[in-house]
Amino acid sequence: MGKYYLAIDIGASSGRHILGSVEDGRIVLEEVYRFWNGMDDKNGTLVWDTDRLFHEIIAGMKKCKEIGKIPDSVGIDTWGVDFVLLDEKDERIGDAVGYRDSRTEGADKLLYKTIPERELYERTGIQKAIFNTIYQLMAIKRDRPEELEKAATLLMMPDYLHFLLSGKKVQEYTNASTGQLLDPQKRDWDFELIDRLGFPRRIFQKILLPGEDIGGLTPEVQEAVGYDCRVVLPPTHDTASAVMAVPSNEKDICYISSGTWSLMGVEMDEPLCTEEGYRHNFTNEGGYAGRITYLANIMGLWMIQSVRKELAPEQGFGEICEAASKETIDSIVDCQDDSFLAPKSMAEAVKDFCRKTGQTVPETLPQLASVIYNSLAKCYADKLKGIEEITGKKYGRIHIIGGGSNARYLNELTAKYTGADVYAGPGEATAIGNLMTQMIKSGDFNDLAEAREAVLKSFDIEVFKA
Repeated sequence: MGKYYLAIDIGASSGRHILGSVEDGRIVLEEVYRFWNGMDDKNGTLVWDTDRLFHEIIAGMKKCKEIGKIPDSVGIDTWGVDFVLLDEKDERIGDAVGYRDSRTEGADKLLYKTIPERELYERTGIQKAIFNTIYQLMAIKRDRPEELEKAATLLMMPDYLHFLLSGKKVQEYTNASTGQLLDPQKRDWDFELIDRLGFPRRIFQKILLPGEDIGGLTPEVQEAVGYDCRVVLPPTHDTASAVMAVPSNEKDICYISSGTWSLMGVEMDEPLCTEEGYRHNFTNEGGYAGRITYLANIMGLWMIQSVRKELAPEQGFGEICEAASKETIDSIVDCQDDSFLAPKSMAEAVKDFCRKTGQTVPETLPQLASVIYNSLAKCYADKLKGIEEITGKKYGRIHIIGGGSNARYLNELTAKYTGADVYAGPGEATAIGNLMTQMIKSGDFNDLAEAREAVLKSFDIEVFKA
């Protein structure tokens, strides 16, 4: 019997445990557990229930034992920027506040009194997003300074979950890079920046690259799940894991990791912190083997997910896509506008944007969906122009990976707006990238290039011609 590896892939709206194995050079997946995720409103603050998340992690790991497929190793990936503070006894300080919470309002202006926005980009290469770790920490320093004074450790969300599994406090490179506190050249904390901002150095742990084996499960976890296995760090930022699973070894590839967020960009060997990148709002996040995922954050399918939840939770996304494709409304909204980050009503936010910009206001769910899908595709086209301007290269192919690769109407629109052929799939790219890291570590694949060849052989890729 071959080896099994377990990817625990936790997104902003759901989590899943996916077992992977290699058979005849192909990657085989088996989903063994799935659970809901989301931010809870706790006394007006949006927080992650980390206790519940860890309970679900254990439940899914127990399922592996029940079906007789015990993994050799396990790795967890999540979204970026959010973190947990621990005291000297490793007890959590306060709640794990979510990135959509409003606590960071005004934190940017306060921060720029110490370091101007343009200089911050030159130092970190990270685009401004008001929810980045750096602004969250500034908000804590402003509003709850006692929490920083008490803190002994900061762990990004997947690092904290790995700590609960293994007892080891480490910080993985790709997720740490999302927070706007790293020196992108050194792939390490920018301690000069950290000192200038008055954040305590002691809370920042040693950064490790993906592929590091940090040990086995704690005795408590072993007792709970019924076995021991290694904990291997994947690219713990879900985008970085997804980019690993792009089914191509071409040197210059453009990708869109499509899910709750759309992350559109290219892979680079070194960061690019230029004026053009700053102007186009591109970011230098970390990737596998120290690579740079040079990309733009776009609001993504969060918009359609929110409208569906609000107006027709019983309808499938395929049905919504099909209805949207028959509409002729030509209104376009700016998918990167802050009004779509966490509105009370996404449908009303879309309508209000159209109303304010003098466009036809969508009234029905199909019209709203059509506006959102067309707006996303136009945003992709605009970002592609920016990438081509910055890199001086022409990209005739876009790889769409992740759950959004199943949105056929959006894929068609993307090909139409960008003028590039769209290669859609694999859908479970994040979990696949997580597993690829474990498989490379274990020796099933020699390197990333060989693992990507296996992805191409293992999963169906649908092509949409421009």
